[in-house]
Amino acid sequence: MFAWASAQRTSVCTRTSQALAQRRRRLVRLRPACRHDALQQRTLATSHLKDESTRASLNVAVLGGGITGLASAYYLAQQLPKAHITLFEGTSRLGGWLHSKQIDVGTGKIVFEQGPRTLRPSRPNGWVTLDLIRDLALEDQVLMTSKESVAAQNRFIYFPDHLVRLPGPGSSLLNVFFSLFTEPLYKNMLSASLTEILKPVRGNFDDESIGSFISRRFRSSLADNLVSAGIHGIYAGDIYQLSIRSIMPFLWAAEEAAKSVTAGFAGGWTLHWPQDTGLDAEWAKAAPPSDTIQTIRNSSVFTFRKGIGQLAGRLETKLRESANVTTRLLTKVEELQLEQVDGVPSISLVARSDGEVTCQPEKESFTHVISTISGKALNNIVRPESSLSILSLTPSVTVMVVNLYYSNPSLLPARGFGYLLPRSLAFDQNPERALGVVFDSDATIGQDEIPGTKVTVMLGGHWWDEWIAYPDEEQGARMAKAILQRHLGISEEPQAVHVGLQRNCIPQYTVGHHSRMAQAHEALKRFNGRLRVAGNSYNGVGLNDCVRSAREVAMGLVEGQDEKTGLEFFTKDYAPVMRQKTD
Repeated sequence: MFAWASAQRTSVCTRTSQALAQRRRRLVRLRPACRHDALQQRTLATSHLKDESTRASLNVAVLGGGITGLASAYYLAQQLPKAHITLFEGTSRLGGWLHSKQIDVGTGKIVFEQGPRTLRPSRPNGWVTLDLIRDLALEDQVLMTSKESVAAQNRFIYFPDHLVRLPGPGSSLLNVFFSLFTEPLYKNMLSASLTEILKPVRGNFDDESIGSFISRRFRSSLADNLVSAGIHGIYAGDIYQLSIRSIMPFLWAAEEAAKSVTAGFAGGWTLHWPQDTGLDAEWAKAAPPSDTIQTIRNSSVFTFRKGIGQLAGRLETKLRESANVTTRLLTKVEELQLEQVDGVPSISLVARSDGEVTCQPEKESFTHVISTISGKALNNIVRPESSLSILSLTPSVTVMVVNLYYSNPSLLPARGFGYLLPRSLAFDQNPERALGVVFDSDATIGQDEIPGTKVTVMLGGHWWDEWIAYPDEEQGARMAKAILQRHLGISEEPQAVHVGLQRNCIPQYTVGHHSRMAQAHEALKRFNGRLRVAGNSYNGVGLNDCVRSAREVAMGLVEGQDEKTGLEFFTKDYAPVMRQKTD
């Protein structure tokens, strides 16, 4: 139940509040019955909260309406139909970085993605997302890329002045060896791999950068040419700042357990996470997946007919159908504090709706809060100030996404998923500081109504960290076209262009991230389980990671686990274990 702290307001404030209430009623469409779908019987465990009255008294605030916030609210609404969930979002739309746009180019519609465009169905996190897709009845909207497709088999790095196909499915052994010995991209790779097993094991230190680790175990050329390109495609980050322990935990663990990375792979070592045990047990007991879900599991990547944003859209629809969910758009939480109400801990929030400039914002009380906003944003609103300052140490990068569509379907000089640009690429080949180019017309076949060539150019990331101003849309489009002409020889003018600047969109897990999150877990414990966190600031920046973290934090609350913070996986109790395969 809400606890409102009323303040004296002028008539201007009263009129503003009435207008906001009317607008909120337009934004929040509720239906009288909460629909229970098969999620309650299949994916999630039965609630272990002590009694019906306890479940009914829960009043949970979810901060942030991106994919993590939407999924958290959905899981809670399905498992706790008598509790009340309020979703706070500071902007006018839900979905966060999931932003698919349908563009009419005159002869038909195409889809431009401003955020993630494909998902991997890998276990375990990819399977959690597939469970969610099944429960949302979205299977018939999935578009799969098979492992035999050109997008799955052809992935490139541009170096030093041409596309180099990476070894993978469909590559002949002869072609792989030819590339290893002739392409500058692979300089010293073979000798570095063969001698890595002889390198001494690291000393007594807690973490190091990806670049430092790869240079120490292999050679710096391998780090700068190959690894940096891969990290550009996922984190848009600097390998000499990002943590090997947090981002490539198998490599970090293999050095210690198997005494070398090469021995770790060759010896059949695997990394096991304690938190996966429960999921494995659920899937073992569950009914076999449908033919559609099994087919998706066996694909290379997948997306949706109308773009990745379709997942966020279906979650939004489900929440608006739930009688126990209130969605408050254009509402920013300004303060968050632990309080005692009749001796019972609760969380008070001060939230201000857009346009409520002259009024004293209302203070509201919740039994629990799940924060899916960035760690830095959470630290800015928590009181006492700086009580979660450790969370503010996770930086983020800004990426400019430029979508281009050409009516000519035969423009690309090579077919495949696209290409990435390494940090070692000469400046005259990449003065725009691009990260990579996705060949969308190959990677997401079936989304567009008309044929053509569709590509996405990603600019910035860590390259733009010191910039005090970013390119505008016209400059971004010009930069993207220059890259395509220089690298691919595309000189035609596109029929459609869309430019988006995604500010602070990808958190950077820099060296020491694991230890900082363990400290943050201890700092959050003072909230007595009333404040929990989830999202890409903590344990994975991908969409699958976010859905998994939403599920974990929601189920921790559903099952009455009072000491959960959302960061317990960084403690020693959840330390991963390396195991060697035995015959």
